[in-house]
Amino acid sequence: MRFTGAHILSIDQFARPDIDRLFAVADDLRPYADRLRTTRILQGAILSSMFFEPSTRTRISFGSAFNLLGGEVRETTGIKASSLAKGESLQDTARVLSGYSDLIVMRHPQAGSVAEFAEASRVPVINAGDGDNEHPSQAFLDLYTIKQEMAGRGQGIDGLRIALIGDLRFGRAVHSLCKLLALYNGISYHLVSPPGLEAPEAIVAGLHQRGHHVALHHELEAGIRNVDILYVTRTQEERFPTQVEANRYRGLFRLNQDIYTQHCQPNTVIMHPLPRDSRSAAQELDADLDENPNLAIFRQTDNGVVVRMAMFALVLQVAEQVHDHAQPVTWYTAKRMP
Repeated sequence: MRFTGAHILSIDQFARPDIDRLFAVADDLRPYADRLRTTRILQGAILSSMFFEPSTRTRISFGSAFNLLGGEVRETTGIKASSLAKGESLQDTARVLSGYSDLIVMRHPQAGSVAEFAEASRVPVINAGDGDNEHPSQAFLDLYTIKQEMAGRGQGIDGLRIALIGDLRFGRAVHSLCKLLALYNGISYHLVSPPGLEAPEAIVAGLHQRGHHVALHHELEAGIRNVDILYVTRTQEERFPTQVEANRYRGLFRLNQDIYTQHCQPNTVIMHPLPRDSRSAAQELDADLDENPNLAIFRQTDNGVVVRMAMFALVLQVAEQVHDHAQPVTWYTAKRMP
């Protein structure tokens, strides 16, 4: 695809060379994400951050990425804080905000809503999650993390064995990651979910169509053996018709250090798009894994900033000019803890 000026709405827009390009730019921008250098390449540019669902990591990560490139961020959080609460259409909101912005990042609880918004926007729009549909930037940072983790083990992405665990029906991060991995060769998917929360048939059919191996599991222990990556997700309670129905699934699949030791290979990487549900009745990813060196969840969140910086740099066509506006950092002297 041509990144310049493009909306980023779905993994379906991308081919493997596009991902290679995105990751190459992310690698190039790493010193800026790590506060070793600074750039003002987007000075004067405005990002409108429109989050109509709760978010911590995604919202702040996008904002930080834009700030680190020198741009400014304007935020709206929650439908009640916007004119949508007064009955304004998504199309009218898009026409107005695109007059104030150079780029818009949007999250909305309804599937397809960001694409509808983008049709009326005069500036690029990035999908930060639309209902139970997709979350493209999460898939990019997840795959970037997988690439780094596997490289440390002398492996690549082709031939990857991954277990995707939990709410695969409503988990939009899982949907996008499945599509993205399908661009590679010989992926083995272990889809591990409680009955009723299986991945959508269209997702599974698409993986089969591309020639990948797909195994469906309803038992955690059977699904996590002989894989390279465990990708755990929480139950998406907000997508269920009632809280009572959501509670039926809470805490069914709980990964802890004991289960990991018994059933996983010793170097299996543990990932999670976060937030993980740390309430005692849930804990799909137990805190006793926090000392496990294969737990990559916070390396994932760090990677979110640099990958989103790369998305901005490519969409706004400044990737080749960043170093021309670079300066060494003098104020940031503290060393980050590992």
